[in-house]
Amino acid sequence: MMPSPLPARAPAARAPLSGATTVAGATPRLDRLKAATRKPGEASFFYWDAHFRNEAVKVLPGEYFVHDEDILITTTLGSCIAACLWDRERRIGGMNHFMLPEGSGDSGRYGSYAMELLINELMKRGASRLTLEAKIFGGGAVIAGMNTINVGERNTQFVIDYLQTERIPIVSRDVLEIYPRKVCFLPASGKAMVKRLAPTHADAFVAQDRAAAQKAVPTATGGGSVDLF
Repeated sequence: MMPSPLPARAPAARAPLSGATTVAGATPRLDRLKAATRKPGEASFFYWDAHFRNEAVKVLPGEYFVHDEDILITTTLGSCIAACLWDRERRIGGMNHFMLPEGSGDSGRYGSYAMELLINELMKRGASRLTLEAKIFGGGAVIAGMNTINVGERNTQFVIDYLQTERIPIVSRDVLEIYPRKVCFLPASGKAMVKRLAPTHADAFVAQDRAAAQKAVPTATGGGSVDLF
């Protein structure tokens, strides 16, 4: 369920979500995150987000990230999907970013493996399948004239079917249409924010989606809240 877009206005000053004082964007928590050993496929690009004034990690295609503190987990999407899963009782969450529903090999670029990676890591960190809920984003048709191989639609249908099979409720979504998106997720509170980007300035997403489309096989013919920012 999407809220109505808010009128444009100058951003107000924000207190840091982490409560930390920064010097040139450095915080003790950011230093700890950068120094920690990462697993294969785990996002590792950490930075200080000046807009939200908070530590952040960017999830690239094929990656995932799970945490139990409100570090800002971010990604940008064209036809790709990001699933944000949150355990509402244990207050731990994570995000993935996949490009295609299925593929050969164990790669987080493919939906089936990306979902397993995310769910397994959440459970290792103490989450329970019984109290997980999902917010899903992406699946935009950002390349004109790609109706015959609509990667965004296939990705969207895959994640909906997968979560239904796993009995993980989708409490909110912002999917399909023609927009690239930037998504931010706070894994301790479960809060998600999405910004629809102008489709006329989507060159990077087009390049990414064309690469995904070249690997795609044509198909046979025949709850919760999300804030805009």
